[in-house]
Amino acid sequence: QVQLVESGGGLVQAGGSLRLSCAASGFIFSINPMDWYRQAPGRQRELVATISSRGRTKYADYVKARFTISRDNAKNTVYLDMNSLKPEDTAAYYCHLKLRNDYWGQGTQVTVSS
Repeated sequence: QVQLVESGGGLVQAGGSLRLSCAASGFIFSINPMDWYRQAPGRQRELVATISSRGRTKYADYVKARFTISRDNAKNTVYLDMNSLKPEDTAAYYCHLKLRNDYWGQGTQVTVSS
């Protein structure tokens, strides 16, 4: 079955960087778009970035020029490189796949201190 396992979250100071990883299994990774979402306490889950099967990327305005989504099809892994982190980036970050159903990882917590 589909499994998405995120890692790489943690506590970082404002201005710092983190790299999130999402290891995928149970489906043909290379032909599917992948997304990163985030959810802060008391807020709705929101789309952060998307990467197509061919590597085309889209970003939410609030992370453009700071975050980079990428994928390694040989490793069935999607990444989110986050730079110039701000306290408002504090959230649980989730890997997402949409097939016939929506699939989510368990999330990884990112906390940015001021």
